[in-house]
Amino acid sequence: MSLLQLGGRNLYYDLVGPENGQVVCFGHSLASDSGMWAEQIPALVAAGYQVLRVDMRGHGGSSTILPGEYKMEDIADDTAAVISALGVGKVHFVGLSIGGMYGQALGFRHVDKVLSLMLCDTRPAAPAGEAERRAPVLAAVRKANSMRPMVDDAMERWFTPAFKQQRPGRWKQIRDTLLGTSPEGYIGCAIAIQNFNFTAQDSGIKAPTLVMRGSEDKGATREQSDALVKLVANAKYDEIKGGRHVCNVEMPDAFNRMLLEWVNAHR
Repeated sequence: MSLLQLGGRNLYYDLVGPENGQVVCFGHSLASDSGMWAEQIPALVAAGYQVLRVDMRGHGGSSTILPGEYKMEDIADDTAAVISALGVGKVHFVGLSIGGMYGQALGFRHVDKVLSLMLCDTRPAAPAGEAERRAPVLAAVRKANSMRPMVDDAMERWFTPAFKQQRPGRWKQIRDTLLGTSPEGYIGCAIAIQNFNFTAQDSGIKAPTLVMRGSEDKGATREQSDALVKLVANAKYDEIKGGRHVCNVEMPDAFNRMLLEWVNAHR
């Protein structure tokens, strides 16, 4: 566990693996933390990579910023600040959901820091009506000052019913992490999601890019993934059959095969 002090606040990060290995940097989903990538660490370290995980502002060990109406570009800049502070050079960035959203900003704002991108279960812009759709959930979280009003719906969207039966301990661990997320941090990052549009900027991404999704993910549709592929000059699409939103946890073998094939091709 390490903390980078940045403008009077802390950013949590974790760096493990062989010191001479290229770095694979992870960005997690909304209402999660860097623990969601636990299934990927052993495979990457065994393949000779270092793994860098950064908790997004207001999540995990990273400070919440108040008032909290965040921009996607600011979240990308946080990760870039950690990469710069560590002096690790260019990284392979892997981001899921909002991690894939600010991963796009990392790609076009910090070209000198990105060797490749793997953008998972994500999209290039907020769809029409996103703010209105999210408003009742954000209002409920504010009123309760707790993540409890949205936990069950999130877990249903993230995982298939079989996951809870097959790995109840891991299911509970992730649910507990979701419940423990700072409401202020969640709301700030949710506002970033509902207000972003990178359809004009994504052409500035120069790194090779893999856009992937779980085939059963309703939060990031095939149409949105295809739109992202068309916007990024050097991008392609792949998917994990039967996966929902957090398929890296539920289907780690399939995800890790795809991940290792991708980073090995661009190391």
